[in-house]
Amino acid sequence: MREDYIAISLLNDFIFCPYSIYLHKVYKGVEDSLYQATPQLNGKNSHFSIDNQSYSSSSDYLIGIDIISEKLGVFGKIDLYNLKTKSLIERKYKLVNIYIGQSYQLWAQFFCMKEMGYEVKEIIFYSYSNNKKIPVDLPNNNDLLELKRCINNFKDFEPVQFTIQNINKCKHCIYCNLCDKTDLDNVY
Repeated sequence: MREDYIAISLLNDFIFCPYSIYLHKVYKGVEDSLYQATPQLNGKNSHFSIDNQSYSSSSDYLIGIDIISEKLGVFGKIDLYNLKTKSLIERKYKLVNIYIGQSYQLWAQFFCMKEMGYEVKEIIFYSYSNNKKIPVDLPNNNDLLELKRCINNFKDFEPVQFTIQNINKCKHCIYCNLCDKTDLDNVY
């Protein structure tokens, strides 16, 4: 894999706050408990059965497989792919709203799966905390162009030139207390 490929999991974080990607790299290797909060811990817990391959013993599922798209320059892992229904499922701890960054993440997974030769008939978010499946439309050509713009913006991002666009997001950022762009404390 080329070094300039982007981890799909970072797309949602980038949309939330591009600077958080920079801070994520700065604090990589630091004990997670120093900056992670309840939402991140809940997210990790909802992926536990995926990460340790204990979600299901059924041969109907591909669980946590590696994916890549040379066309998009992204890589990652899927949560679940149902071989019978051709459903791609992304698990989240709790979904109240689906934000565009989360859609980018699932769209990127969809395009990786297609490029790798898998048929995907539906894409679904699964909200772990309330056991809800939320089907979403398959991405169209306009969605693909939007995703490509996001990926290009990611590649072109310059942390030094960044200024905060929405200070309210800072309060919900796990890096807020460590960020040099604000003096706010996060709500966690």
